[in-house]
Amino acid sequence: MIYTKEVEMMCPVAKGAKHEPAPIPEEGKWVHAKQIGDISGFTHGIGWCAPQQGACKLTLNVKEGVIQEALVETIGCSGMTHSAAMAAEILQGKTILEALNTDLVCDAINTAMRELFLQIVYGRTQSAFSDDGLAVGAGLEDLGKGLRSQVGTMYATKEKGVRYLEMAEGYVTGIALDENDEVIGYQFVSLGKMTDFIKQGLEPNEAWEKAKGQYGLIKWLCLNHMKEESTR
Repeated sequence: MIYTKEVEMMCPVAKGAKHEPAPIPEEGKWVHAKQIGDISGFTHGIGWCAPQQGACKLTLNVKEGVIQEALVETIGCSGMTHSAAMAAEILQGKTILEALNTDLVCDAINTAMRELFLQIVYGRTQSAFSDDGLAVGAGLEDLGKGLRSQVGTMYATKEKGVRYLEMAEGYVTGIALDENDEVIGYQFVSLGKMTDFIKQGLEPNEAWEKAKGQYGLIKWLCLNHMKEESTR
């Protein structure tokens, strides 16, 4: 340690108060975090790219400062989607400080990592008050049995109104309208279930029918979204 001459000439004064860092809630206990290894938590959050034309939802499971599990979900450009593959390989096994200072290629993923770092080190995690936190693998629960992101995609124009394109249940194949042409339900096909059925040996058409479902009142059906043939 190098000191300036002015500091060397100063007389020493003993430190009195011993003030710990404020404790953070972390996996069922309060922790005075002083090192990266003191940090544990499970959380997810979002980031966005510089022109705000895409977003990333990042889920991290951190144990003793090290990322044990990472789920990267993106929406935006094709480059962002491919960057997610690289980020998923990079993140696991790194400390959260390493990951914060790693180029994850896409602005949105980098921003998500920054925001999650802040959440985790301040104790703002989903596992803050759960004993021992969440098991590695908990990130997949967000995806459900079909292991697909929960996506909602809607499109609307003033001239023609709304079109449901994709719901949490799956790809929307049609919307139902009442006598006032207002939406009262929709039909969908769960693509995750459909591919599972095909892997089990079902024919594609049979798998399609088996993976179909509906929500709400299906009285009149306005088939699909852009190219429609009314069955009324």
